Amino acid sequence: MEPDLVTDERLHGVLDELVRREPLFHRPEFGTTRADFEAMTVPDFWETGASGRRYSRAYVLDVLEERYKEPPVEEWETADFHCRELAADLYLLTYTLDFKGRKTRWATIWQHYTGDWKIVYHQGTVVQDS
Repeated sequence: MEPDLVTDERLHGVLDELVRREPLFHRPEFGTTRADFEAMTVPDFWETGASGRRYSRAYVLDVLEERYKEPPVEEWETADFHCRELAADLYLLTYTLDFKGRKTRWATIWQHYTGDWKIVYHQGTVVQDS
């Protein structure tokens, strides 16, 4: 990973921890079951997809449960990670995702909660021109 001039130097440890967890729900080492995904998210988690649609936690968990009935073959690349502290133990992580030539920018709000990381919110935006 190249030097990040956007992220405050004191947050580089947090940035490193969160980079290992993105893209969300695509890191088998953090779990592949509904229970795992429930444990990763706060109870009122929600997502705004790259389409602009809003998805509830229950909907996202249903989709993930279906997706992981067969292990998915992932063909994605991530880049341009940046981290900003929003409040005590609350962080905004942004990055670019290239999935089979479709480029999107993502923002995830993470909460460091009782020694673990929880996802509060996730949003994607399609990149029209880079």
